Amino acid sequence: MAISETTDYPRGLRQFREQMKKSEADFYKRLGSLTDLFGDFTLGMVAPKLRDKFYELGLVFLKTAANPYIDDKINGISFEIDILLENGDTAMLVEVKTKLTKERIHSHIERMEKMRRYADLHGDKRTFLGAVAGFAISDEVRSLAFEEGFYVIEPDGENFVITPPQGKAKEW
Repeated sequence: MAISETTDYPRGLRQFREQMKKSEADFYKRLGSLTDLFGDFTLGMVAPKLRDKFYELGLVFLKTAANPYIDDKINGISFEIDILLENGDTAMLVEVKTKLTKERIHSHIERMEKMRRYADLHGDKRTFLGAVAGFAISDEVRSLAFEEGFYVIEPDGENFVITPPQGKAKEW
């Protein structure tokens, strides 16, 4: 006779199943912590020198904010920015990931559009630029980032390099 979900398992089998569920939950919790740690490492590597690197490209930012959260409940606009660089006329929204993917590029485009909507609703006339940073970026993903008008930030030996998009950066 086959044992179904509703069958009363023998005591040892029931305990084994419960232990396996706990082990699986613990594994995913630890994996999430490790992923967060790599993300924090990537963010920590990029953020401190980001304004200097953009300055080398002719973009002067006076303020840096890590992880600001926009939460406009009235207009239904909410999102988090990994790094926000600002001056009086321009702001740069930087998405930082250990592994940059196409999906993350598309998510950043949505974030940029939300920022523009939020800014327009609040009389903010600044120009918004976008950048994506990653420890691991495939050629295909890098090309997509450039096509979408983003600056690309990636490791270069012991430091990192910022490559502007071909032509003009997209403005939101």
